[in-house]
Amino acid sequence: MNKISDEEPANLKFLRILVTILTTVMIVGLIIVITLLVVKLQPSKIQLPQDIVLPKGTKAMSYSQGIDWYAVTTSDNKIMIFDGVNGTIRQEISIDTKSE
Repeated sequence: MNKISDEEPANLKFLRILVTILTTVMIVGLIIVITLLVVKLQPSKIQLPQDIVLPKGTKAMSYSQGIDWYAVTTSDNKIMIFDGVNGTIRQEISIDTKSE
């Protein structure tokens, strides 16, 4: 009669180690992905102005914001830079659209 060995074959032992390592790597990777999502999806700390009052006859085309200012590009080729605290115009820049 043949004795049945209690030891598992080398290939099976190697496969068991690989599956354990793969499972560990997948769990660590999932934790990292969840952590990155939580960090990236937190709400922004920049406060948007409630109302932007533009001069009569101007139409806003784009908006940009810094720490203590915000800028509005208008349809009449101007950039208006406003104070972030009180909303007054700090600077107005005319854009030259002539191509050379």
